[in-house]
Amino acid sequence: MDSDYGVAKELSDLQKQRSLYQPELPPCLQGTTVRVEFGDATTPADPAGAHVISRAFPHTYGQPLAHFLRATAKVPDAQIITEHPSVRVGVVFCGRQSPGGHNVIWGLHAAIKSHNPNSTLLGFLGGTDGLFAQKTLEITDEVLSTYKNQGGYDLLGRTQDQIRTTEQVNAAMSACQNLKLDGLVILGGITSNTDAAQLAETFAESKCSTKVVGVPVTFYGDLRNQFVETNVGFDTICKVNSQLISNVCTDALSAEKYYYFIRLMGRKASHVALECTLQSHPNMVILGEEVAASKLTLFDITKQICDAVQARAEQDKNHGVILIPEGLVESIPELYALLQEIHGLHGRGVSIENISAHLSPWASALFEFLPPFIRKQLLLHPESDDSAQLSQIETEKLLAQLVETEMSKRLKEGTYKGKKFNAICHFFGYQARGSLPSKFDCDYAYVLGHICYHILAAGLNGYMATATNLKNPVNKWRCGAAPITSMMTVKRWSRGPSATTIGKPAVHFASIDLKGKAYELFRNNASKFLMDDIYRNPGPLQFEGPGADAKALTLCAEDQDYMGRIKLLQEYLDKVRSIVKPGCSQEILKAALSAMSSVTDVLTVMSSSSTFVGQSTL
Repeated sequence: MDSDYGVAKELSDLQKQRSLYQPELPPCLQGTTVRVEFGDATTPADPAGAHVISRAFPHTYGQPLAHFLRATAKVPDAQIITEHPSVRVGVVFCGRQSPGGHNVIWGLHAAIKSHNPNSTLLGFLGGTDGLFAQKTLEITDEVLSTYKNQGGYDLLGRTQDQIRTTEQVNAAMSACQNLKLDGLVILGGITSNTDAAQLAETFAESKCSTKVVGVPVTFYGDLRNQFVETNVGFDTICKVNSQLISNVCTDALSAEKYYYFIRLMGRKASHVALECTLQSHPNMVILGEEVAASKLTLFDITKQICDAVQARAEQDKNHGVILIPEGLVESIPELYALLQEIHGLHGRGVSIENISAHLSPWASALFEFLPPFIRKQLLLHPESDDSAQLSQIETEKLLAQLVETEMSKRLKEGTYKGKKFNAICHFFGYQARGSLPSKFDCDYAYVLGHICYHILAAGLNGYMATATNLKNPVNKWRCGAAPITSMMTVKRWSRGPSATTIGKPAVHFASIDLKGKAYELFRNNASKFLMDDIYRNPGPLQFEGPGADAKALTLCAEDQDYMGRIKLLQEYLDKVRSIVKPGCSQEILKAALSAMSSVTDVLTVMSSSSTFVGQSTL
């Protein structure tokens, strides 16, 4: 074992108190019996991609939903598993560290040991590199003692994030076979769970007995679909950032002379920025999804902010707070096109020093217009998925500089009569990633860890652990599992030169639904946020008392519980079958045929004409 991993940590008094917190389990996960009900075969939300996905994943496509039931549930067809032989399970951190990750491991360990004390849980050291090298640490109560309810990924660590190439997949399979693993649990976001699905398919094709399970752990909050309401870590990140934002809002209101531009993490989707806006009520937020939908240019966004500054100055308000998601730079059409041209030159081997000389005339003009610090950042080598190094591109400073230039121009022209514009910029990127997880994330992660064992006990492969109805208390959560292939979509086009993902099934990020209830809640309050300074401070993370049970506002605004509705539909269909049996009256048969014909016609039209809103087309 590497000495850097799994060692006991020195804890503060607060950390010690948090380590004693015991998360609650829903009734369906309590006891030593696994009760699972299998639903109908699944299909992806975008039916147009079903054929492509089924051909790419012939062994794991179309598997049924799994619902885990409480002991009192009366379901005749449920599979009841009372025998639990000892198992060997491996777990690996993939993706960026996210608060609550340790509790997934704790929940998985607790479930494994409660069902059979002879079972073994192995953690791979150093992320996927440790998986390939078969470097493990046996997870024990002693090892976990100072990591329960703690932030970070320092129990096991992480390195690179992918299990994608043939060599990597083969190395992962060799590790599972050599270590005689019954299951491999992968924690991560959209990329990691796409890799988990491919690994599960390869294992099934190769008749490797190891079952692969994915867990939605990413603070970006962009792994959302019909089965996944939120991700482990998102609640914590937003609460920690919201307090920081609220502190800045109070400072702005006190000094009355600064505009704060705050960039938040979130990659391609603006979920963190939207949630923090609803929690702390800054004056403005520039959502990437709005910019992309309206095709706003850099000039449009600058003018929008300047007009807001001018309108506030007319009310003697020369201060404000503006939030910016880090992915905004890829939502602005001309900047995105410039980035893609730069990345294309990177791909052709052009050195950073010579890229500007090889740009097309329009791209060269835009590049020269931008401040030197932004030019340098845009020239950075792209990430492995061909996206820009968003955390390194200071979009907030770019906008602040452009706004300052425009406001100075307006001041000279006399169209703006407020005070001289002063901007202060912040990037809230890494301050929240290692935070102590919120009570919600502690509970959610621990429950998902238990669900992972239930999935393995049921013999399932290529599934993701899911819990829905999350806005309600833990004892009302619905626990289950959905095939990762049912969460996949297929990109049909791309704006960039890289076409590697075109036509390839993957779990793609979910952007903000501009027709959803959470966005509607924001739009209904946006004008008040802008002009009235109704700043709200949720305060620091609360583990007990007022605020301890608060959940993400974007989670509570939506009415999801997809798994619950699927079960309700099944109950209705069962009732129809019980009523309309051979021998029933002509009137009942006619009514049933008429109703079912109408429903079928409506659903056929909807399924053939709708476009899956969660699919990224960038």
